[in-house]
Amino acid sequence: FSTQIEIVIPVGYKKNEVKDYLMFAHPDRKIKFVDVDIYEGIGSGLGYSLMKCEKFLQSPFIFCANDTMVKEEIPEPTMNWMGYTDSSNLEEYRAVEYDQSYKIMDILSKGASGEYIKPYIGLSGIKDYQLFWELMKSGQELGAIEIGESYGLRLMLDNRIFAKYFTWYDTGNLKSLSKVRNLFQTESDPNILDKPDEAIWFVNNKVIKYSIDKKFISNRVKRKKYLGKYVPDIIGSSKNMYVYKKVEGEVFSKYPTVEKFAYFLDWMDTFWVKKKLSPVKEKTFHKENLAFYKDKTYKRVKQYFERFEQIDSKETINGLEIPKLSNILEKVDWSYLSNENPFAFHGDLHFENILINDSNTQPFTLLDWRQDYGGNLEYGDIYYDFAKLNHGLIISHELINKNHFIVRHRLSSIDFDFYRKNSLVECEVYFKEYINRKSFDYKKVEILTSLIFLNIAALHHYPYSTLLFYLGKSTLYKSLNDN
Repeated sequence: FSTQIEIVIPVGYKKNEVKDYLMFAHPDRKIKFVDVDIYEGIGSGLGYSLMKCEKFLQSPFIFCANDTMVKEEIPEPTMNWMGYTDSSNLEEYRAVEYDQSYKIMDILSKGASGEYIKPYIGLSGIKDYQLFWELMKSGQELGAIEIGESYGLRLMLDNRIFAKYFTWYDTGNLKSLSKVRNLFQTESDPNILDKPDEAIWFVNNKVIKYSIDKKFISNRVKRKKYLGKYVPDIIGSSKNMYVYKKVEGEVFSKYPTVEKFAYFLDWMDTFWVKKKLSPVKEKTFHKENLAFYKDKTYKRVKQYFERFEQIDSKETINGLEIPKLSNILEKVDWSYLSNENPFAFHGDLHFENILINDSNTQPFTLLDWRQDYGGNLEYGDIYYDFAKLNHGLIISHELINKNHFIVRHRLSSIDFDFYRKNSLVECEVYFKEYINRKSFDYKKVEILTSLIFLNIAALHHYPYSTLLFYLGKSTLYKSLNDN
């Protein structure tokens, strides 16, 4: 659509989030938001929401459903028209039937078929707007509220409505949405694993991060001042999202090498600054550490069992007999993990969150930093950053996105496997050398890496969640029993 037109958008469910996103993503657009009072339950419907916009649409206009994407330029409504596409799938969509002159003869329900019957894509040009509104209002008791714009258009067929072809990208269900995403994905795009409570959008040279957790967003924004030049500058925020200018560069995960990784770790030496605390604050920090590792792990494991309806049991994982997870967790020396010095921290330091900059002024930018560390915004445990890095060396988001993993779960027997990049395996070997050379404890890194796999399992979708859980359980058992 031209940037000169005004767009009228009815909003109801999550209306504030919709408004925030559009204002961040498209501040140059002329958008009129119309609040819809009834958007679910009795009395609600596409037609009801549409009629709420009537007073702002007193001229020829284009109707476009929110899940309609097309390739072609959208013509002005100089005539009445309805958009269609070529598809053999007519079971899921309303359809239009047209003659050889492309004049629409009928608007049909789902499941119709015939030579000149094509799916309607939820995109229409309405020139005769006055007649359209009259028909919609007079049909409120006859189906206009529930059916939507096609109710009025069907009654306008005598006024000549023409069929317009479009290359249509269906995003109206999760399966179709996934196909469209894959179609538009490029080699340079970051590999982002879906989470049910978060989203990220790249639009108009900006990055918009969304979460349903308001504190998550608030703390992310506040932490920017502690992270300084190492993360992007935030240019806007609201209760549920923040936005920053897209930094030009390439995510580290695309072409990792030991040489780049070694350079990055040397650069991070200036970031990982030890914090001096009073004895009282240091003791408090150790308690926060304990809660962050132990309490959160038990909470997330419980969440995993509940979400995926599993029970804690003795299992054979990749041929190794492993006891209940509760028994394994009882053997963890939580004090050993918790009694550490505070450092500046990122909190989600894996290769997808490390950008190799195109700029000469700074070699890297850190993305998607953790919102807090047990409630603390300024400092955390450097071992958590180490473990996050290590987890990213083991699991490649790029390969997971391509489904290069398997998990078979039959009763108490589990087998899993996943592809790894050889370059990441080499980086893992170097990382162990780095940890030991800097006089840190690699065993602690291994244990925390296993706990991270267990913690994040509940946050991801099946079957990736299952892989994470059993990878965490098996590696934790091995780490605790490795002499």
